[in-house]
Amino acid sequence: MLPLHRLALLAVLIIGSVAGIAAEERHESFDRDPHWDGHNNRAATPGARSVRQDFGYSRTAHAGGAVGEIGGFITPDALPAYYAKKIPARTFQDTLSASGTLACTGREFNVLIGFFNADTLNEWRTPNTIALRLYGRGDVFYAYVEYMTGRWRAGADSPGGFATVRDLVTGQEQLKGFASGGAMHTWSLKYDPQGNAGGGAITVTLDSETSVCHLAPGHKADGAVFNRFGLLNVIKHVDGGGKVWLDDVTINGETEHFTRDPSWDQQHNRTTYLSWNVRPRFDFGYSPTRYAGGKGRGELGGLVFRGDCRTLDRMAYYGDRLDTLTLDKPLKASGRISLRRAVSDSTTLIGFFHSRDSLTVSSSQARGIPDCFVGIEVEGPSREGFLFYPTYGVQGDAHGSQAAAGAPYIYPDGVAHDWTLEYLPTAGGGTITVTLDGKAVRIPLEAGHRARGARFDRFGIVTTWIDGNGQQVYLDDLSYTCKQE
Repeated sequence: MLPLHRLALLAVLIIGSVAGIAAEERHESFDRDPHWDGHNNRAATPGARSVRQDFGYSRTAHAGGAVGEIGGFITPDALPAYYAKKIPARTFQDTLSASGTLACTGREFNVLIGFFNADTLNEWRTPNTIALRLYGRGDVFYAYVEYMTGRWRAGADSPGGFATVRDLVTGQEQLKGFASGGAMHTWSLKYDPQGNAGGGAITVTLDSETSVCHLAPGHKADGAVFNRFGLLNVIKHVDGGGKVWLDDVTINGETEHFTRDPSWDQQHNRTTYLSWNVRPRFDFGYSPTRYAGGKGRGELGGLVFRGDCRTLDRMAYYGDRLDTLTLDKPLKASGRISLRRAVSDSTTLIGFFHSRDSLTVSSSQARGIPDCFVGIEVEGPSREGFLFYPTYGVQGDAHGSQAAAGAPYIYPDGVAHDWTLEYLPTAGGGTITVTLDGKAVRIPLEAGHRARGARFDRFGIVTTWIDGNGQQVYLDDLSYTCKQE
């Protein structure tokens, strides 16, 4: 007579065969380095870049007549840096206003001027912000109005720039550039909670130009809390920095001429260091950390940038080796996940993929999902923050479910979640179901997609085919199909 544990195993195998579920699953708890297969996931290039932050109060007069102003050299980077006045906490229910003069003496910069929350700074766009963003390129800078709620849902002025001009040759609308090189400009920013029929509106003027940004439906109800006003770097991967200056600043009716040091609050605004968060320096794989809430120390994760299929060294993956799987039989996976940081226009793909087909080099930029992928997409759009939903790619075509009703939100707040993934073939097609903490979203394969074929020989993280920004994501206690009968 067989022992009880072998009888139980036999029963599971028989039931699995009758039900048509995957014949074998593998579990990985990352208690030690599993030495999974990887391509470019611990990239050596691009190398580290020097970050210089050197801004705050200054005995100069770039932005006004009298000596004394705030500003200096500001660099985009993942480490937040600011110089700002503490203000009583304000929300989307309050009127907010600021104005002053500005001058840009740098040729390349990306900086925010506005209201923010010093306690919630986390990537770009960062939660709890209402800001004017200045983007310097050469002799001109471009201006944008943008905001983000306390629930990571963002908005900006339309059609995407502060002001537009019509090109006389093409007839197309283009962003209007404002003069850099030390030219002085006047500016104002006002948030009206009653604007946009009570939904909230942001109005910004720059010289004689005006832009209005309406909060999207439901965003005011998300809430936001602001406790600072001032200069803030764009918090993402390191990029070129430059000099921006402000003077004669009025904040909610109180004016500061900076004739003396105002001793505003500051963080990392006078420092120089090396940053390894350089796009697209992939840095993910086995990690001896415990962010995803697994049973023990050790997990899979790190910094995942979007990939670019135009060259092999701009794509990456880290995955366990599997027997070749197809869409003709079920696939399952589950585990724990923590999204710690995420920049707008970033994506992480988690699931089944192919070590060659999913890294096909192509000049096409028609779609972001690689060939031969079934799994989960962690992505925007920015107006919704970050969603957790099923997606797939087959040979020569793809389909995502970003618009699928009911896709659960995942916030870049470090909270650990349970998730599942299940693919089930149907007559001529199939369905993919994903859950996050029990909330499910399901999509079907489009007609004819299963017939195009797809094969999978890895499970883990693979990059997209269209480049973009990065996320810090961690996974643990994974179970996944490794063999189909």
